This record gives sequence, structure tokens and C-alpha cells, in this order.
Amino acid sequence: MKRTILLIIAAVTVAAAAAQDRGNLHETPRIKIGLNYYSFNTPLTQGDETIEGVIDYAADLGFEGVDITGYYFPGYPAVPSDQYILQVKSHAFHQGMTICGTGVRNDFTLADPVARAAQVQLVKDWVVVASKLGASTIRVFAGPGTPEGYTWEQTAVWLAAAVDECAEFAKPYGVVIALQNHDDFLKTGDDVEKIFKLIRSDNAGLMLDVGCYHTDPYREIEQTIKHAVTWQIKENVFINDVETPTDIPRIMEIIARNGYRGFVPIEILRAGGERERTAAMFEKVRAARETEMAKLK
Repeated sequence: MKRTILLIIAAVTVAAAAAQDRGNLHETPRIKIGLNYYSFNTPLTQGDETIEGVIDYAADLGFEGVDITGYYFPGYPAVPSDQYILQVKSHAFHQGMTICGTGVRNDFTLADPVARAAQVQLVKDWVVVASKLGASTIRVFAGPGTPEGYTWEQTAVWLAAAVDECAEFAKPYGVVIALQNHDDFLKTGDDVEKIFKLIRSDNAGLMLDVGCYHTDPYREIEQTIKHAVTWQIKENVFINDVETPTDIPRIMEIIARNGYRGFVPIEILRAGGERERTAAMFEKVRAARETEMAKLK
């Protein structure tokens, strides 16, 4: 009986530790540079770029992976056909490119449980797509904010439950749920900490968006990196709500020092000059990564 009790305590301790630290942190980092497809939002939605064309561009530039947001598949939010999924996956394979993630546009802050269940089902449907693509993560949003008549804390409970349901569903598919801090319901590092104390699944983590903390982004990145399973590295950050060019070497130093392993996708915002601006960001991130890796030799 005593041994059984000890085993239960040990299991609970391990589960609690996993729930508190879902990131990919190790003694030494391994950083791969990815491209988030929102970087080409305007040309993709206007038909000036294709999913396959962006894969070609990313491969030629030197990216190691692409995060193909679900919006850009024909018919979204309906899932693409297996034939089209195979077409995209095969194209990436022959370019030596990893499809590291995908993402959907969802709202887990809806007060109506029926409407919220529909959002959970949307994510589940796209978890299956992610698995077929070979993607390791699927990005989900929290939602735009606290609904009228409810508190942040009440909303956080059903948000966490929705994430847990999706994360447990995604386990056998080999897909991790990546909840993004998007300056919406999750505005601050403290918000992220609170929500991950409520999320129990060890198959959920943070898509750490460096451009969506609006007070002290570098401190909040340090605060929440332990939850990071993927990223969005942006051209600009906000310091006390003032838009400022991102200190890429500082970001990369934080990532490397904390021993993160995985993809750090770049995301370009605003329309115009997408290829040139993406190439410039890639070179900044690549150079900063090489600087940090050199320190380990």
C-alpha cells in the first residue's frame, strides 16, 4: 500500500512538472529557422503567390522549415483534400523543406459552449491535416478577449479546457497545440503564466510571438520562454506600446541561453516587399544564430 501511494505521488509530481514546463529547453540549444506563411498574406490571398511557390522561395533562401497557416489552403476553413495535402507535402519533401507547423483562426473565449465546441472541432479537424502534412505544431489563438458579463478568470477556465481537449486529441497524431500570445485575451507574460497554470495537458505549449508583448517584451520573453514550442520572430517589438525595431541578436541570445530546441519561424507583417524584407530578416536571424552557436564551440 505504501509503495502504491509513493508511486501515485511520483506520478502526480511528474505530471505537475510537465504541466508547468512544456517548452523545448535543454542544456544546449538547437535552433532552426522557419518561415511563417502570414509573411506572404497579401500575395497569397490575392493569388500572386502559391503555397508551392513560397516553399521554393524559402528553400532557395536557406530556410529549414515552413509554417503553412491553414488560411492559405483552398476552401479554408474546410480541410483540404488528401490529394492536395499530398501535393504540398511532396513538393516540400523534394525541396528538402520541413513543414514545421500550420495554424487556424479560432476563438476559445466564446461564452456560448455550443459555439465554443464548434471551434474545438475546427482545431481537431486541422490537427488531422497537420499530421498528414508532417507538421509538429498547430497554432491556435485564445480569442479576442473577455466576453461581456464574464471575468478574465472565468473565461480562462473554459479557454484552458478547450486547449486541453484539443491537446489530448492531438497526442496520437503527433501534433503539439501551440497557443499564441496574440495581444488579445493573452496580452502579457503574466497572462500567459496564468493560463498555463490552468492548462493540464503536457501536449500544449506556447507559440511565443515576440511582437505581441507591448510593455517590456524582452523581459516577458524571458518570463515565458519555458513554455515555448515554436515562435514568431517579427521585424518590430513594442516597448511601452512604442513600436521599435526588434533587437534580433538579443532575442537570439535569450533563445540560445535558455537552451531552446526547435524552429524559430520569421513572420513579416504589412504588405509590400515581402520577398526582400523576408530575406533581410532571414539574414539577421541567421547571423545572430551563428554568433550564438559559435559561443558553444
